[in-house]
Amino acid sequence: MERILITGGSGFLGRELALKLKNNYEVILGSRNNGLNQEAEQYTGCKSIPLDVSNIYSVQDAFNSWKPNIVIHAGATKYVNISEEQPLECIDVNVLGSQNIARASIEKGVETVIGISTDKAAPPVPHIYGSSKALMERMFCSLDFSNKTNFSCVRFGNIAWSTGSVFPLWKRMMEDNGLIESTGPNMKRFFFSVSDAADLVIRNLHNIHTTRGKILSMKMKASKISNLLNTWQKLYGTKWIEIDRRLGESDHESMIGSIELKYTAEIILDERDHFLTSFRDPLTEHAQDVFTTEFAEHHSEEEMIDLIKLGTLS
Repeated sequence: MERILITGGSGFLGRELALKLKNNYEVILGSRNNGLNQEAEQYTGCKSIPLDVSNIYSVQDAFNSWKPNIVIHAGATKYVNISEEQPLECIDVNVLGSQNIARASIEKGVETVIGISTDKAAPPVPHIYGSSKALMERMFCSLDFSNKTNFSCVRFGNIAWSTGSVFPLWKRMMEDNGLIESTGPNMKRFFFSVSDAADLVIRNLHNIHTTRGKILSMKMKASKISNLLNTWQKLYGTKWIEIDRRLGESDHESMIGSIELKYTAEIILDERDHFLTSFRDPLTEHAQDVFTTEFAEHHSEEEMIDLIKLGTLS
């Protein structure tokens, strides 16, 4: 079996990837939180190791000990507001950490590296978190052209019920106070399940001959936050109110920004519509319209109910 190292392996996406990949690969989960590492190992049945991507010596130790063939780089700090308040931590983990993974992968002859990015990296980028992920995208895609290691990225929106996302936050508010406070009911966001997110990463891996040096994203559906809140209220009877916004928040988010259009092709993989974005040469046949939460297809009420019910509520 080929060996896959997943950074951020104790996280929501890392554990799902481990479950989907472990029958065909030897999966190693790396994370700097040793408590969560133990939980991830018990949950997935895969080996977990201490790994701090912002520490080059930690990265080198992991690569020297486990010699991965493939690296899925999911390790990141991902909170928009915290990144605005603590920018050095965000840059250390998301920029320096990605650089450490890239350097170690090249030095050790890793076959493929896939970086996990976000729609918040699409231009225009309004905050430090999005900028840090945009730098990772550029770094990985540029490195692919000068090294034997295949580099690629996936870009997607919010994973329902991931740590720190709105659903577990609303759940805690409902259980603690019987009232949900929302900083942006008029905001629109892309959402899908962690299973769909893991499938997109694996689809990239299986099509690396096509996606190398590029960013793979897909035509996701979006939801207006107030519609999700109203659906939640119908299901559980919990009222909600609007409160002040947090630093860095915006009404809409983009999957493909306007300046990326001439570098982006629309392709079909596994009978689904995807985007493939490069930063090298403009394409003759390229995407014509930006893809944002403002213009994307929205989830039906039934689909919103399915997303909400992915979590366990009391």
